[in-house]
Amino acid sequence: MGTLLLLAVASAAAGWIDAVVGGGGLVLIPVLMSATGMPAASVLATNKVAAVTGTASAAATLVRKVGVPRVTWGYAVAAGCASAGGALAVALISDSVIRPAIIALLLAVGVFITLKPEFGAEGNRLITRRRALIGLAIAAAVGFYDGIFGPGTGMFLIMGFTAVFTQSFLQSAAMAKVINTATNTGALVVFIAGGFVEWKLALVLAAANVVGAQLGARTVLSGGSKLVRIALLVLVVVLCLRLGWQELLTRS
Repeated sequence: MGTLLLLAVASAAAGWIDAVVGGGGLVLIPVLMSATGMPAASVLATNKVAAVTGTASAAATLVRKVGVPRVTWGYAVAAGCASAGGALAVALISDSVIRPAIIALLLAVGVFITLKPEFGAEGNRLITRRRALIGLAIAAAVGFYDGIFGPGTGMFLIMGFTAVFTQSFLQSAAMAKVINTATNTGALVVFIAGGFVEWKLALVLAAANVVGAQLGARTVLSGGSKLVRIALLVLVVVLCLRLGWQELLTRS
């Protein structure tokens, strides 16, 4: 029971983080690995069950309060399919190839947000045919990335949509949650087909994740784009440190 309680608390914390900016897997996956001893595929699959339910819960709240453009739903389908493709292709691309590129991209994102304080603070959403197609490409590319690697998916969606549609971080966060739900679902379908999900544990973690996600969604709504901006910068630092440490371990 002590272990189960620890995992439930970790899942709730992960749900809150995912709802605010993304990256909840940074909390739940290590705890799952250390507390259960499950194989890596089962850890990832069980985490996805929690993540998809929590993210869907946060998405419903943000869509109801903030709203999303109609193109979001088409993006979600494309991103979900791309994520499933990424999950199928995960064995074909080495982490040692992806990790340095992601670290460099994260650093670029951090520098940009720091030097452009007005970016994402507010904006007037502008959707043209050309911008909609660029947004579709972003959703599909990030969806594939989520299926094959994953860390920072929500952040990349928020940054991409804010830049393309000249809208606020809060508006982009609402879109990102819908699409992140789809990417989690696409990868989860592959994991379920492979029989990797530990369902009894997964359902407990899913319930806890929903509680954390609802708290996170309300945190975002009360803090607005300013909070999302701060959360993005924190996530950039955390991800860079984590991926950099993994890269050092791999090379040593």
